[in-house]
Amino acid sequence: MVITEDLNVASNEALITPEQLKNEMPLTGDALESVKSARNTIFSILDRKDPRIVVVVGPCSIHDTDAAMDYAKRLKTLADQVSDTLFIVMRVYFEKPRTSIGWKGLINDPHLDDSFKIQEGLRLGRRLLLDIVDLGLPTSTEALDPISPQYMQDLIAWSAIGARTTESQTHREMSSGLSSAVGFKNGTDGGLTVAVNAMQSVSSPHRFLGINPGGQVSVVTTKGNSYAHVVLRGGSNGPNYDSVHVSQCEEALAKGGVSNNIMIDCSHANSSKNPDIQPLVLNDVTHQILEGNKSIMGVMLESFINSGNQSIPENLEDLKYGVSVTDACMDWPTTERAILQMSEKVRKILKNRNI
Repeated sequence: MVITEDLNVASNEALITPEQLKNEMPLTGDALESVKSARNTIFSILDRKDPRIVVVVGPCSIHDTDAAMDYAKRLKTLADQVSDTLFIVMRVYFEKPRTSIGWKGLINDPHLDDSFKIQEGLRLGRRLLLDIVDLGLPTSTEALDPISPQYMQDLIAWSAIGARTTESQTHREMSSGLSSAVGFKNGTDGGLTVAVNAMQSVSSPHRFLGINPGGQVSVVTTKGNSYAHVVLRGGSNGPNYDSVHVSQCEEALAKGGVSNNIMIDCSHANSSKNPDIQPLVLNDVTHQILEGNKSIMGVMLESFINSGNQSIPENLEDLKYGVSVTDACMDWPTTERAILQMSEKVRKILKNRNI
């Protein structure tokens, strides 16, 4: 018998369904209300009904759930301190798009050993999100495919589409059905066209293949997501956080007929992946807000307990606690100081802002 399919597939393993996982770990009570409230707050900021600035901050990726909870507790305390000026959302990124190969994140490989226990990763990820939301701290993540949001999206207050996937029609269609606001990063070359096109697309209804809560392949019909915005993260041609690039972005958004909401990613190409530069970028963005810019509605920071990054060692006991295994991050003291300084600087102007 001649076989013409699955010639390069080694195995095919059935997973727990989204419905089963949610029944195991339900979102209820105060945690449910916390997610709803956080989403509505971000919607209000995007609608210019709330003058605060969204700050999406946290590790480049999650590899250690204990360290992530340690960080979350610190961040919750800080979030309460600055809640009159800044709305803090924790980065809880489980999946990492790779340029070539490498560790793909907690869901794909929770043991960091190429064992790819994805079902364990899904359980670990949902448990962590529930624990963070139970603190009253909003969460964000990057949506990488049309399937994983079925397992996690009910816990997410803000979603990101990365520079590598903003141009993908699959990700635009998926984002049109997300229940949270979604930020589209500019392309890896720094170009804005792909992000503007994505915002135009995501606001419209779409139909695409996905899975339903019971895990069955289905046609997903969306209503369109009116809360998409751009995230400036720099590109191969250099940073794009300064006032000139922000003004160019405003013009591109107006020309494209999409909302004039801009988040600045202070990491990635805007800091040349040097975490020590992130506070300088944040200070420049803060100055633009003080000078009267009203299109900047948020910032993003990559931060963890300790600074820098590390390779995944052969002996996992050699992993340094609270240090990123992907992009380098600011440490906690630097993060706390930068956010407190931003809050203090913008307090007066936000109080008097006419929205």
